[in-house]
Amino acid sequence: MGACQGYAVQEKEHKIRRLVTKMTMQPQIQEMIDKFHRKMEKDPNVKKEIEPLVKTINIDLGTEAYSMKLKNAQIYDFVPVLLQEADITLTTTPENLQGLIDGTLRPMRAFVLKKIQVKGKIDDIMFLKKFF
Repeated sequence: MGACQGYAVQEKEHKIRRLVTKMTMQPQIQEMIDKFHRKMEKDPNVKKEIEPLVKTINIDLGTEAYSMKLKNAQIYDFVPVLLQEADITLTTTPENLQGLIDGTLRPMRAFVLKKIQVKGKIDDIMFLKKFF
């Protein structure tokens, strides 16, 4: 490969990396919310169990941030900002969150290796974990 071809390949790889870093996790998080809603519709016992909960949740990915609210077994107000005070805050990177979603990163391993940090009452976190 000549110098010009090598430069063209490097330039193309740089453009691809820039596109990848501009991608957001918003669609993947929205899909998780949709999955949660389908589960609530499908299983009335689970819905009854979670219905009394009222929680605010922050997801801080460093380069992007999201918040949402849980009430009446529904997640709503999913927006790209952090709430001032949230009941639960998940802090990680977009890459680690993607690994958690697609199963290539196990939650306990991520927690032990400090790839994710979770702030909030442990009871809330463990209770909500089983619904996703």
